[in-house]
Amino acid sequence: MSPAVSPTDDLSPELASPSAAAPGEILLELVDDHGATIGTGEKLWAHQQPGRLHRAFSVFLFDRQGRMLLQRRALGKYHSPGVWSNTCCGHPYPGEQPFVAAARRTTEELGAAPALLCEAGTTRYDLPDETTGLIEREWNHLFVGLITAEPDPAPEEVEDTRFVTAAELRALRAEKPFSVWFETVFEAALPGIREIAGNDW
Repeated sequence: MSPAVSPTDDLSPELASPSAAAPGEILLELVDDHGATIGTGEKLWAHQQPGRLHRAFSVFLFDRQGRMLLQRRALGKYHSPGVWSNTCCGHPYPGEQPFVAAARRTTEELGAAPALLCEAGTTRYDLPDETTGLIEREWNHLFVGLITAEPDPAPEEVEDTRFVTAAELRALRAEKPFSVWFETVFEAALPGIREIAGNDW
């Protein structure tokens, strides 16, 4: 799928970015403080200090037993490699609806499509990653849902997966590194998570 490109001519110099991605680059949708689209930016550029606020999504999927599917990000990723995180995170192509992007990217990364996917609000954050020197400045669309198929992860994206209960998640977080955004998006998505997976969460 070729990403659509939003106009950037009217952006201020500090937000302006190339209007088309070079081969191998990925464009993100830049947004203002209210979540309205204001242009596009190359993915790495948007994550370099001081960062540019852009649209993102985070997915939390659960199995029939109410366990959350976590993924450990592939070691080869330039951003947050090798850490545990929620089921799937990513960025819509410019002009792509976040719901569509969330379903698409979950399937691409985990080899299994959500059986159910529901919107669970939005959250905005500015979170530096001390390990990589990058920063997450994101307007994040949250989704919760169910997965019934066995994951078959893409090795270039996902190092490992694990289904965990709430207690197992607490134990894992105490001993293993997680993505810098995990706590923020998890707390923001909790009302939706509890509707899907019960009040044990």
